[in-house]
Amino acid sequence: MNVLIISIYVLALVIFGFIGRNRSKNNEEFRVAGRRLGPVLYTGSLVALVLGGASTIGGVALGYTQGIAGMWLVVSIAAGVILLSLFFAPTITRFKLYTVSQVLSARYGSKLTTRVSSIVMLAFTIMIAVTSTTAYASIFRVLFGLNSTWSILLGAVVVILYSMLGGMWAITLTDMFQFAFMTVGMFFLLLPVSLANAGGWSGLTSRLDAEFFQPGSVGFPSLLTMFVLYTLGQLSGQVIWQRVFTAATPRVARWGGTVAGIYVAAYGVAGAVIGMCARVLEPNLTKADDAFATMAQNYLPAGLGGVVLAAGVAAMMSTASGTLIAASTIMRVDIVPMLTGKPAPGRNEGSVAADRVYLVVLGALATVLALYMTDTVTALRTAYNILIGGLLVATMGGLLWKRATGAGALASIVAGAAGVVAGIAIFGVTANQPIYIGLGCALAAYVVVSLLTKPNPGAGLDAALASEENAAAGSHPASAALGSERA
Repeated sequence: MNVLIISIYVLALVIFGFIGRNRSKNNEEFRVAGRRLGPVLYTGSLVALVLGGASTIGGVALGYTQGIAGMWLVVSIAAGVILLSLFFAPTITRFKLYTVSQVLSARYGSKLTTRVSSIVMLAFTIMIAVTSTTAYASIFRVLFGLNSTWSILLGAVVVILYSMLGGMWAITLTDMFQFAFMTVGMFFLLLPVSLANAGGWSGLTSRLDAEFFQPGSVGFPSLLTMFVLYTLGQLSGQVIWQRVFTAATPRVARWGGTVAGIYVAAYGVAGAVIGMCARVLEPNLTKADDAFATMAQNYLPAGLGGVVLAAGVAAMMSTASGTLIAASTIMRVDIVPMLTGKPAPGRNEGSVAADRVYLVVLGALATVLALYMTDTVTALRTAYNILIGGLLVATMGGLLWKRATGAGALASIVAGAAGVVAGIAIFGVTANQPIYIGLGCALAAYVVVSLLTKPNPGAGLDAALASEENAAAGSHPASAALGSERA
């Protein structure tokens, strides 16, 4: 029965791809769903986007090994979503653009900054796709008895197919479908059933060590690093910015995103508790990442277990599809024009065929990488190290500090990325030091070089926004600083 439910679920995703294909007639519709998402679609799709394989499979696994402290990975992501939504999303929606690098170009007026930032952003986005693609294996391995390779390939084919067919419209439709499965599966089925089988909270306290109930058991340095990585990581990533671009109004972006963040925090607590129940009921699991699928398979009746497993698949596929369309957008809008010297086509110029080709190619690349990187939390940490060390200072500084210059932004990106790479080489991927080395180098380079150089007189946030608004109103052609991508 569980296999049948998952099979029907996967088939439904492909059908949504074909439905979305009818609406994706131009670049605007394919990449950002026409910038028309209202509060319900926006909130549900944002939740589905940020809650991926690392948040679901990894979150339960952390609860299995760390107890209630395992919630902090997802809670730190939630804090970043709320921070982005309340303070930055309304401004972001006013840029009728497609990529973070385009915004940096508009702010700083520097092509070189745009080029370097697009490379860093593409690397980050592909790594996020890898984390979700990797996580397929933990469910399909338990459900279908497949090995990791075939499990990853099965999930990847489905995600690439429906994302390629319908673009952001198909992804939004599937995200809402997946959001419903995630809500029912985690909060109404797996959490209460897991607690009941474990003997309730009193059963957990009597059978687990006291450290499983200490929120700070991971230690302050690790906790701080988690918030630095995953909270600040939500502020400058293409994946989440592209979803913000889909909001119909700044108000939808602000309050829809805030509600999404609160939901994500609750999801993180639920995942940690489920992991603790799994530790009581299945103490000898070889892989902690198998805790989620094992609980759904062994402790829920046939049929209901399929709903919960579909919720896990939903979390992975929704994030994977969002990252793939983000990666293909970066490729089409930023990377290819950089290599060819030709501007990317605007909203109604050309077709979306090239976007589809790039999505398939980059999806295949993420799939290959996933076959060799099987630790979802480590892959997620690597991705956020790359993003925050390389781009956080330049991106947030551009929104907050008027005196910053394009040269300062470029120096910040290069110095921050180099600092992270050096830190990883010295201390390892899972160490706390690399992100602080990267941020320190990025901030120092940003401030010093900006103060030593003059701003581009034609650049700046206010000028870029005014130019975009005037262009949208039809009063004059769009500013060259904003490029050829127009709503």
